[in-house]
Amino acid sequence: MRHLPFDRYARDGVACGVVHLGLGAFHRAHQAPVFDDVIAAGDRRWGVLGVAMRSPDVVAALADQDGLYGLTVRGATPTPPRVVGAIRGLRIAARERQAVIDAIAAPATQLVTLTITEKGYLDTAPTGAMAIVAAALAARHAAGLGPITIMSCDNRTANGPFTRAAVLAAARAAGIDASALRWIEEAVTFPSTMVDRITPATTPAMIAQSSAALSVHDAAAVWTEPFWQWVVEDRFAAARPDFEAVGVTMVDDVAPWEDAKLRLLNAAHSALAYRGVLGGFEFVHQAIADPALRARVDAMWDEAAATLDATVVDVPAYRAALIERFSNATLPHALIQIAADGSQKVPPRLLATMAERHRHGLDSPALAWAVAGWVTALREVAALKDPILPELRAVARGSDPAAALFGSIGMPCDPVIAAAVDAALPPIATE
Repeated sequence: MRHLPFDRYARDGVACGVVHLGLGAFHRAHQAPVFDDVIAAGDRRWGVLGVAMRSPDVVAALADQDGLYGLTVRGATPTPPRVVGAIRGLRIAARERQAVIDAIAAPATQLVTLTITEKGYLDTAPTGAMAIVAAALAARHAAGLGPITIMSCDNRTANGPFTRAAVLAAARAAGIDASALRWIEEAVTFPSTMVDRITPATTPAMIAQSSAALSVHDAAAVWTEPFWQWVVEDRFAAARPDFEAVGVTMVDDVAPWEDAKLRLLNAAHSALAYRGVLGGFEFVHQAIADPALRARVDAMWDEAAATLDATVVDVPAYRAALIERFSNATLPHALIQIAADGSQKVPPRLLATMAERHRHGLDSPALAWAVAGWVTALREVAALKDPILPELRAVARGSDPAAALFGSIGMPCDPVIAAAVDAALPPIATE
C-alpha cells in the first residue's frame, strides 16, 4: 500500500453517499474534489464509491493508494499536488455488477453521478451504466427505500432528461415491474448539469512529476487547469450536499450555461482538434497560437454568439477566458484525444448551432469550415477514433458527403447546411 500524504480530515467514518460511474480523470479533477471540500467542511455523508465501467487499471492504481491521488493544477503559478480523499470505495462494473447495484440501493446512497462517454448512455448490456442504474432503482423500490438523484456530468445537451429516458428504456428492456417503473418516472430526479474543467489524459510524464512532488509514487495522478465550473439544476429527490458553499452554481435552468459551453468551448475544441491535427499540431496550445486557426475560431465564436443568451452569459468575457485557457502551455491537451468520437460530438457542438442560425436566415461559413475539418480528418487521419469509424470513413471519402454523413449520425439537416460543408471541403486526393 502506498501512503500519500493526507491530513485534511479523518477519513474513517466517511459514508459513501455518492456512487460515481465512470472513474476517469475528469471525475477525479472535477466532482471528486468538490465532494472532498464538502467532507472537509464537516458533512461526512458525501464520500464517493468510484466505479470503473470496464477497465481495472484506475481501480488497481487507486486501491493501492487507499483511494488517494494527487491533483495538480497547472497554470501560471506552480502549485504542489493536492491530495484528494473523497473516494472511499472502488468497484469495476463489468466484474462486480451486483455489488454496484447493491451500493446504489444502499440506504446511505443519496446521489449517483456519471461521467461515462456519450456512447455509454446507449449501451444496452447488463453491465452498462443505464442497466445497472435501472436495476438498482428497482431494488431500492422493492426494499421500500426513498428515491435518489441520478446526475449526469457529461457534455450532452439536456443531459438530465436524456439520462432519464435512457434509464427508463433500460428498465423497460429489463422487464422491471410497472410499479417500480412508475416510481422511477415520478419520484427519482435527473437534474441537468453543466461541467467545465479541461483535463487531459494522464501521461507517464505527469505521473513522474506528480510523484516527485509528493515524494511517493502516485499511479493515479491527474493534471488539470485552474478554472472549473459546475452548474447544477436544483432538483434533488434526496439529500444533497451544500454545493453552494464550495463553489457550485445552483440554478433553475442549466440550458443557457450548457449552450455557451457547447457552442464556444466545445465547438472550438473540436475545430482546433480536427484542423490542428490536419495542420501538424499536437496540442491545443500550439493550435490556438497559429494566427490562421485563431482567426477561424474567432469567426466561429462570432457566429455562435448570435445564438446565446447574453443576459446569462457574458460572451466577450467567456471568450477571453477561453483564449487564456487554451493557451495554457503548462497543461498539454492532446488534439487527437479531443478529436475522438466526432459522431457524438459534432452534432451538439457544431451542427446544432448551424441549424439554429439557418432557422433565422443566417449563413455559418466558419462553422461549416469546422465541420468540414471533421470530414477531412475522417478521410486523412489514421489515428482518429469513433465507434462507427469504418462507416463514417467510407461515406466521407465519397463525393458531396455531408448529407449522408449527417444521416449516419442520426442528424439529417437542411440541404443548404450540407452544401455549405461540402463547399468547405478540399478536393479528394487521387492517386
